[in-house]
Amino acid sequence: MYYLVFSIVCSVAVSILLKISKNKNISINQAVAINYPVAAIWAFVLFKPNFADNFNILLSEWQIILPLAFLLPGVFIIMGECVIRAGIAKSDAAQRLSLFLPILSAFLIFGETLSSGKFSAVILAIISLMALVYKPQNETDGKGAIWALTGVWLGYGIIDILFKQLSKNATMTATNLCTLFILSAIVLFTYLIIRRTKWTAASIFGGIILGCLNFGNIYFYFRAHQAYNNNPTLIFAAMNLGVISLGTIMGTAFFKEKINVINIIGIVLAIMSIVCLFYTM
Repeated sequence: MYYLVFSIVCSVAVSILLKISKNKNISINQAVAINYPVAAIWAFVLFKPNFADNFNILLSEWQIILPLAFLLPGVFIIMGECVIRAGIAKSDAAQRLSLFLPILSAFLIFGETLSSGKFSAVILAIISLMALVYKPQNETDGKGAIWALTGVWLGYGIIDILFKQLSKNATMTATNLCTLFILSAIVLFTYLIIRRTKWTAASIFGGIILGCLNFGNIYFYFRAHQAYNNNPTLIFAAMNLGVISLGTIMGTAFFKEKINVINIIGIVLAIMSIVCLFYTM
């Protein structure tokens, strides 16, 4: 179970690093760019991808891999802005609620039938998201937080849909993952070069840490599924609940984030929706 704990800690630590980036003079764009080659190196060392044997698969799935190469860094940057504007607690909850978007797409687009349990979970998730983005009219902090939270939910939801499609069409192998890291790095580095970005030591160092934490989240989550391969839904539920809970604790206790009663209800409903989904999987 310690693999799962490490994965949860790494995930929330990513949000914490994004939260403090402004005070530490870390450019989110630069840090996210550095993060990808660092993650790619870790993936290459620990997963040992075989590019030669999987090259044809990669070519056949370019229509999924290419959009992901743009979405991964783009949504990561939106997540960074969201953490700064809306806080860790609400950002982590919005990110985890994105898992319901593939369920909604399966129902609305592909005509799949929703069970009563999944339908209840989706309704709870939608209400939860509405509660998370609620802000009283007299509250001036976190300008743009609503759009950032919506962007995180929608962005990670689309990424999840594409990942699921990639898994169906081929296999979500180490080669796919490493390739996505490399392509994402190329996309973001190209953008920063065009913008003539002036790199800073703080951003580079922050990016190295970010890459280690980002990959650590993926690696330990993968190992947790290996350790409990007979009960993957338990790992799925525990991971999402753990991130929301720890993110809320860190955001409110250590960063004194402002969360109103409606937002708290939203976080509680997010937890309830995941529990509800767990019992229908």
